[in-house]
Amino acid sequence: MMPFRRLQRGIALPIMLIMLTVMLVSSIYLLKSSTSTTLTTSNLAYEAALSKAADLGVHTAFAYLRDIPNNALLESNQAAAGYVATMAPTWTVSTPAFWLGSVTLPPDASGNRVEYVIHRLCDFAGPYNAVNNRCQLTSARPNSKTSQPYGRSGRSDSPNYLDQPQLHYVVTARIAGARGGNVVTQAVIMKGP
Repeated sequence: MMPFRRLQRGIALPIMLIMLTVMLVSSIYLLKSSTSTTLTTSNLAYEAALSKAADLGVHTAFAYLRDIPNNALLESNQAAAGYVATMAPTWTVSTPAFWLGSVTLPPDASGNRVEYVIHRLCDFAGPYNAVNNRCQLTSARPNSKTSQPYGRSGRSDSPNYLDQPQLHYVVTARIAGARGGNVVTQAVIMKGP
């Protein structure tokens, strides 16, 4: 009499194949995840470098406004300095007219070219207190020296300021990087008329 033999059923092999497949898919996902994290970190560092490079345009424009010998020059456009005496309220940095009168600085060591423009927040060129010329004004800092007495501004229909009002100038700088990155930086500068 022959002993009864059981048929072998291999359940361990299919389970191991399933586990190996799951491990393979997981390792591919982890590899892709680490690659995308590296790319994201690289892109953030690149954007930060572009932002720092774009700051050169803001600093150059600020130096122009700070060192201008006569504020009356700011009543009209100064194309060589990237200065525009007006700004339409509907303009954005995407509007082509926004960049008319801008200046492009020479390329830096990385080959980046920074473009900047300065806008005076007024409806028209000319004196800020001219009839129908609405300008964005702010009260001056307390205890600042001015030629106007306290409580007086240049227009009869304007609010009374503690001191001579300050006009708002918007400096916008942009840079287009070699890898397709674009950065736009803006700063508001206030300066007395």
